Amino acid sequence: MTTVDNDTLAGLEEVKERVEAALSQDVLDTDIVLGELVVTARREAVVKVLKFLRDDSSCQFKQLVDLCGVDYPARENRFEVVYNLLSMTLNRRVRVKVHADEDTPVPSSVEIFSAANWFEREAYDLYGILFAGHPDLRRIMCDYGFEGHALRKDFPLTGYVEVRYDDEQKRVVYEPVKLTQDFRTFDFLSPWEGPGPLPGDEKARRTEGDG
Repeated sequence: MTTVDNDTLAGLEEVKERVEAALSQDVLDTDIVLGELVVTARREAVVKVLKFLRDDSSCQFKQLVDLCGVDYPARENRFEVVYNLLSMTLNRRVRVKVHADEDTPVPSSVEIFSAANWFEREAYDLYGILFAGHPDLRRIMCDYGFEGHALRKDFPLTGYVEVRYDDEQKRVVYEPVKLTQDFRTFDFLSPWEGPGPLPGDEKARRTEGDG
């Protein structure tokens, strides 16, 4: 379990109250979870929220450490865009979340944090999340002819091709994706099948029987 000292918690509470007071119309929720401040912003207001967190003297979150996507297929807005910010001056962190769907773009934060450029391209490439106003929104990890978005939870594990450079043929070749795991549909009910009994399991079963 994460342990946080009282001074850190007091600082996060201060930031939480500051955000709630200044951005009441732009923030859906604020909470401190496991010693970390989490701010859920309205999608259309995320740039305003990020700019406030960067520039306000009580916040000073001037570094974007990470931006990533999360996929919840059962939700109406299946994606979350998560921004992890750091204040090196005050030694504090904040996590900003925005809900998104497959069709409605999230405002790009490149003008606020230049580091968001490649992060947003990665989220677009792997999840298909759109960012309005991004200066160069194109794939960054998969090849340009790749179909689909590989980190979506409903993305199939077979039926696609991968690209590699063949040193013998001296050219780029396309081959079927080869994965050790069989195709699975994510119904969120059936558990993943384990590898079977592992060495030492028989001792655990004997111990349970003795009790």
